[in-house]
Amino acid sequence: MGALNGIRVLDLSRVLAGPWCGQILADLGAEVIKVERPKLGDDTRSWGPPWMKDDAGHDTREAAYYQSTNRNKLSVAIDIANPEGQALIKTLIQDTDVVIENYKTGSLKKYGLDYATLSEINPRLVYCSITGFGQNGPRAEEPGYDFIIQGMGGLMSITGEKDDLPGGGPQKVGVAFSDLSTGLYSTIAIQAALLNRHITGLGQYIDMALLDVQIATMANQGMNYFSSGKIPVRYGNAHANIVPYQLFKASDREFIIACGNDSQFIQLCNSIGLADLPNDPRFSRNADRIKHREEVIDILSKHFLSKTADEWVNAIYAAKVPVGVINNLEQAFNEPQVIAREMLVEMPHPLREKMTVVGSPIKLSRTPVEYRNAPPLLGEHTQTILGRIISDEKFAELKAQGVIG
Repeated sequence: MGALNGIRVLDLSRVLAGPWCGQILADLGAEVIKVERPKLGDDTRSWGPPWMKDDAGHDTREAAYYQSTNRNKLSVAIDIANPEGQALIKTLIQDTDVVIENYKTGSLKKYGLDYATLSEINPRLVYCSITGFGQNGPRAEEPGYDFIIQGMGGLMSITGEKDDLPGGGPQKVGVAFSDLSTGLYSTIAIQAALLNRHITGLGQYIDMALLDVQIATMANQGMNYFSSGKIPVRYGNAHANIVPYQLFKASDREFIIACGNDSQFIQLCNSIGLADLPNDPRFSRNADRIKHREEVIDILSKHFLSKTADEWVNAIYAAKVPVGVINNLEQAFNEPQVIAREMLVEMPHPLREKMTVVGSPIKLSRTPVEYRNAPPLLGEHTQTILGRIISDEKFAELKAQGVIG
């Protein structure tokens, strides 16, 4: 029994931020009913290649992108633009705990599926709206895209190499960072609202914005600006507040050192044959090393060219200083630690005997995550879910009219 067993979620969202939130809730045991457009479904169903292959090695029409964020859900195909489709949603709402939606601000009001309308039907409803810019402000009605938000929210101004280096300039993160972070924050907000409902008996409205989350997750860089008055800049693979904390090149390839304090710096220098370096007053404390960043990095960079990355990593690891190699995804998935933590999970799928998915990082001792359902086919569970609220005759009628799929 999952931690959220007994909680029912109606997931009206598409693409990433909302579905990511819904998948987390589903992993934790909630029944998450994903409402999709008949025939088309979630936008990401068509975001291939790559496509999942069947057991014969042939491409299916199940996009990898869609499958990354819809595990453990039930797919119901309903046309919410149709009044009969809206009536179905309102009936489902009577026994629903949570709604997740990421339509443009105000869009669902014209369908009678906004919070004000649905909370009249079910005052215990927790309703989470996810948009690019929130429900108020000059850009509230604009659609939000992660790439734009990473730029507007300052993330790209501190990501990438310096302008004067080869390949320098602003760079987005390799995954949709603001989308994923908003999915996480939304999950926290929903669970907080459910806890409050346990006390008050009332649901509430949650207004989540990608831009808000991007601003919030600037973390130390944001406070660096407020404390110093200086606009943070890009350091590439270096750290704004700690030195040395970056990528270095060995004789064969690159590796990472994350030296978090002065004692670790001493241990690092001892392990690599530069024991006298911490005695230099320019490098003895982290604050000094930041002032003299270029000098100490130049010394270390030249020194590391004398041996292979594995030689340096083994020596530094033995000194208990954080160090590591740079894996591609194949190497990362084959890391013994990743395997030991059961981060790769095999699940049966309607179109093949089994598929591999990336597991949940949440490890609960008494109510562990369960992998119940593979990412569903479009409308796979329409009859199962709607069979709870309408007759077989009504189901056939609505299907013939294209209201459901």
